[in-house]
Amino acid sequence: MTHAGAFASAACLTRFSEAVFADCGLAQAHCQIIAKDLVKANLRGVDSHGISRIPMYVDRLGRGLANAAPDIELVNLAGAVSQVDADNAMGFIPAHMAMDEACDLAKTAGIGLVGVHNSTHFGMAALYVLQAISRGYVSMVFTNSSPAMPMWGGRSTFLGASPMAAGFPAGQHAPFVMDMAMTVIARGKLRLAAGRGEPIAEGLALDADGNPTTDAAKAFEGVCLPFGGVKGSVLGTMVDMMAGLLTGANFGGAVKPLYHDHSAPQNVGHVFLAIKPDLFLSLTDYEARMDEYFERVKALPKAAGVNEILMPGEPEARREAERLKNGIPLTQSILEDLNQVARDRGLPLLVPDL
Repeated sequence: MTHAGAFASAACLTRFSEAVFADCGLAQAHCQIIAKDLVKANLRGVDSHGISRIPMYVDRLGRGLANAAPDIELVNLAGAVSQVDADNAMGFIPAHMAMDEACDLAKTAGIGLVGVHNSTHFGMAALYVLQAISRGYVSMVFTNSSPAMPMWGGRSTFLGASPMAAGFPAGQHAPFVMDMAMTVIARGKLRLAAGRGEPIAEGLALDADGNPTTDAAKAFEGVCLPFGGVKGSVLGTMVDMMAGLLTGANFGGAVKPLYHDHSAPQNVGHVFLAIKPDLFLSLTDYEARMDEYFERVKALPKAAGVNEILMPGEPEARREAERLKNGIPLTQSILEDLNQVARDRGLPLLVPDL
């Protein structure tokens, strides 16, 4: 049975996801974290980092490319700096641990820095700045990833999408939440477009021969282009050095791909930075200044055709509110992929409930 244009509640998708990862041998607490994180991505409209990735994660767990029962080690290195050895865990788990540690360090030192190595793909980077915001901290997150884009002037993949994220808690208004890759388009979105048979816009990617393409499948096998030309390439290099080179993780094209390469674990690196918002002024003053910033932005004159100027994070927050009310859309292909996982493992099928 297929459901074209089906919708499912967050609770329905969370239950299904938890059951799948539990069947893969993960601890219940880890299953809950990962399921919540994947569904959070869907709620915020970042479907490329949501439940559509479950078949890939399950495959990697089954091949031993991610550790279902990791022995994660957290060590304080120097005052406000700690390190996490993820033991090849699903990246969500050490990432949340690391951001918690960064916030704990910042509580006493004003700032906390935590590096992670021996990790794997950690999903949507905004998850961790939202975590810091919930604890009242300003934060930044860096991660490297498998090769997706070239160095400027090259035609072969070398740099990852090199996502970085940042968050600022606010007072009465919405917080600032930034989450962006250095590619013009995320590789996950190319994969989704390829699965749907949809073309992509010009200027986003090159095929495997270095030629511009609007074919999503060819683009997925080729390279994503950096946003802003050479500037995006340089920023991607910085993120790779920060998250990979500095932490002891793989770097410079050595992070293993999530798809098609089953030769070794990824050894992804992440960096988490948390900052007390009241280091330089009182918390009351900080929150008032954040609210004033928000109000100044909203009062700016709008360009032609623009109805509202939005702060970073506002579109995703609005999408989350809408999807919590009306459900998360599921394409037929994603539903079939998820239910194939369920059939393969003898689990109840995912039945959209809205």
